Amino acid sequence: MSRWHVKARVAVGAVTFFDGFDQLMIAYAMPKLAAKWHLTSTAGSWVIAAGGIGMLIGSLLGGRFADRIGRLPVVIGAMVLYSVMSLGMAFSDTLPLFVLFRFVQGIGLGAEVPVATCYIGEVSKAHHRGRFVLLYETIFPVGLLLSSVVSSWVVPHLGYRWLFAVGLIPIVLLPVLLRLPESPRWLASRGRLTDADAALTRIEGEIVAAGGVLPEPRPMTVAAAAPQTARLAELFQGVYLRRTLVIGFTWLTTFFANYGLTSWLPTLYTKTFKVSLNTALHYSIVTTAVGVVGCVLVALLIDGIGRRVCISVALLVASALLFLTAATGTGSAFRVMLWCSASSLFVFSVTLALYLYTTEVYPTRMRALGVSFGGACGRLGMVIGPVTVGWLLDHGTLRTLFLIFGAVALAGGLAFGGFATETKEKTLEEIAS
Repeated sequence: MSRWHVKARVAVGAVTFFDGFDQLMIAYAMPKLAAKWHLTSTAGSWVIAAGGIGMLIGSLLGGRFADRIGRLPVVIGAMVLYSVMSLGMAFSDTLPLFVLFRFVQGIGLGAEVPVATCYIGEVSKAHHRGRFVLLYETIFPVGLLLSSVVSSWVVPHLGYRWLFAVGLIPIVLLPVLLRLPESPRWLASRGRLTDADAALTRIEGEIVAAGGVLPEPRPMTVAAAAPQTARLAELFQGVYLRRTLVIGFTWLTTFFANYGLTSWLPTLYTKTFKVSLNTALHYSIVTTAVGVVGCVLVALLIDGIGRRVCISVALLVASALLFLTAATGTGSAFRVMLWCSASSLFVFSVTLALYLYTTEVYPTRMRALGVSFGGACGRLGMVIGPVTVGWLLDHGTLRTLFLIFGAVALAGGLAFGGFATETKEKTLEEIAS
């Protein structure tokens, strides 16, 4: 581990930061958008879901392209796409055009994070890989948090257009990303051994130039295999079938609970409890800030406790808190904020840990495809969750809403705790075999 790793983590992490920033802006702009276009809660849910549908498609496309053409080209292309589309949303005067831009932006948002996590995981060593990758991943919820902080001032004072215009800022990261080497692991998996050696030599050169001391290589016995493109069907064959089913179901349930609530909280506060927009946005800041704390805690604990225990227990505790919200916490906006903040401490941590875990359980040649499949299941949850909330706000009760989310989190925790494979302190090659 060296300063080069830190530099790579910061550069790619900055892209992930703005992914998180752009992803949640729609939640804080929604009260204004609903008033502008006279949207019911159900109609507003589809505006939010348009981004989730794009993210689902982006997750699948991003993984397929990342396994074919490399990690960094996909990260860079996704960043440019979601940044430009954010600017398009800022200047949209009609609802159909706004939704179209949001959908296309979602493709970029969905493709970037899973592939970026693959890159960081592939340049990490086995010892404390969980901490290294998750501390990088923490930048994503920090982006969510800053999005809520910025939105709480920009939306009431300048309007939602300026909020989306800020989404163009990531373009300045382009020169930094172009100077990073491609993942040596991916290059080797494609049979490009000369390029892999050149990339690794370049990394080692920077480490030595900065005063680092390289340890002696520890060769591993790896069976030779002809380079081949991963197929989606392989995720459901042999040892990977169980892993894929567990991952897909856990992603779906976690993102259903997480984004179903967070994307609607500002609107829920203003429409159901009639609090001011400023108060609603400040409540959302608290919930997101507590979630960031949960992400830091899981990053520090996951290498010691293990992936299986961390993820399953966090989902089970989140489920209990959501059930308690349904029983005692729906009487006021403040109570909803307190209970949702408590559950976000655990749900946010699972969202983060799933990226790490999914990168570990597949071999390099199909890693991005596996992560993208998990991400796509998560994006499906991001579509179903907000639509469910929107419908229940128009036709149901808050108690029913929180009971549903508690049951979904419970199912995810039981599935992961019962069937997931532990991966801590193993090399990626050991886990894949």
